[in-house]
Amino acid sequence: MRLKSGIWVAAYLRRCQTEGVFGAVRRRGAEEAGAVFVKVSLLNGNAMLYVPAPQSAYDDSRPIERFFVPISAEPLPEAAVEERLTKEIRFDPDVWIIEAEDRAGRHFLDLARPHRG
Repeated sequence: MRLKSGIWVAAYLRRCQTEGVFGAVRRRGAEEAGAVFVKVSLLNGNAMLYVPAPQSAYDDSRPIERFFVPISAEPLPEAAVEERLTKEIRFDPDVWIIEAEDRAGRHFLDLARPHRG
């Protein structure tokens, strides 16, 4: 059973805070199982967006973990990231949107690795 979204978000924001990175909930989603999207603003007009990894990236032996992948290998203009978030909200109104601000682009997320099975 995976950790509830609301609990995961609270822990993530606490991690940001302990690392000296501003983080906030921009949109509160479904408490139990809403998908979480993390935008990291680089404070220069660009941002990275991390989205939930495909189900195939998950390891059945560790079901509570959440994995994220960037939508692009390089930072994108913030307007492009916002467009993507708008589309995600239209598709699923239960999504969470978390925003962090860090010039270095630190995100504190474990990126999904390909599942080997």
